[in-house]
Amino acid sequence: MPKFQVFLSYSSSKLTRLCHILSVNPFWTRILYFAFLSLLGFWGLNVLEPRTDSFKPRKFDLFFTSVSATTVSSMSTVEMEILSNPQLIIMTILMFIGGEGFTSMAGLFLSNFISEKNNVIDDGEIELGNPKPENLNPEQLAQNKGETFNNGEHLLYHSIMFLGFVILGYLLIVNILGSAMVFLYISFVSSARSTLKSKGLNLFTFSIFTTISSFTNCGFIPTNENMVVFNKNSGLLLVIIAVALLGNPLFPMCLRFSIWVMGKCVNKVGDYCDYLLKNTREIGFPHLFTTRRSCCVVGTALVFVVVQAVLFFAMEWNSASLKELNPFERTIGVLFQSVNTSQAGETIVNLPAMSTVILVVITIIM
Repeated sequence: MPKFQVFLSYSSSKLTRLCHILSVNPFWTRILYFAFLSLLGFWGLNVLEPRTDSFKPRKFDLFFTSVSATTVSSMSTVEMEILSNPQLIIMTILMFIGGEGFTSMAGLFLSNFISEKNNVIDDGEIELGNPKPENLNPEQLAQNKGETFNNGEHLLYHSIMFLGFVILGYLLIVNILGSAMVFLYISFVSSARSTLKSKGLNLFTFSIFTTISSFTNCGFIPTNENMVVFNKNSGLLLVIIAVALLGNPLFPMCLRFSIWVMGKCVNKVGDYCDYLLKNTREIGFPHLFTTRRSCCVVGTALVFVVVQAVLFFAMEWNSASLKELNPFERTIGVLFQSVNTSQAGETIVNLPAMSTVILVVITIIM
């Protein structure tokens, strides 16, 4: 028993030190997280064979692509159509777990776990020679319990845990529905289906890859031309617009709305929902805003989209990039381009061929 107690004491001290390091240095925690994912993604991309046997990307190019997917920056030194289906799946996973939504959710769970461990270790740790809990009378136990974990801390802890699960549900629902809509659209529209078939891309993988890339604000598309080859598929562009908005400027508003709906529909979590909606600053989650601030974010994004759309309509309506499209397709294309400038960065036009004024506006808004 003494050896076991020494082991527990040693483990508690190590856990205390780890929790202290993670709580004091969140920057290094994120650095280690992204470095680990990048190396793991590089290993997966390097082990798996590309689509073509005649050309294999250099290891450094694969590492760069892995880092780009993990950090959702969508920069690549290899052509996307060279990558095989398993490699695209690896990149899809990297984009999802490296996206802001997932990392912020993971950080929320981690900070809550560290806070709980610090409370337990600081307030409930039993050192050698101290009286055991069973030797304390009920009054002392009740007093200690009230001192170490009051109702406010209990509500805060469980509210944050509930918020984490709401975010996880939101991420899964939006990405699953978005992938399903992309899959169904391409399945029923022959032009989109033939484009995908001519490039040898798997429909299921393309749907998930494109949805997650748009939602996480990455902008990777499994085609070499990005979305240019789908510029006439207005339905597909509308789905991607919705996914990109739900994953970025509409996320705070949708998160508040989801919490409000859960509070109204599920009585068991009503207290947690009320606490989350009324104490956004105490929660400390970077994407849980007040209603006013959420509306400001949506309004700002809307202004940016409108400004770009007006300039596109005025200066690029008859440009070479849009001349093959009918008026409806041009309108959706302009809307798609305007939304993606400040979001995922996907494009349906040849950017170098656009006017200097439009390029300057795009640069400023990015």
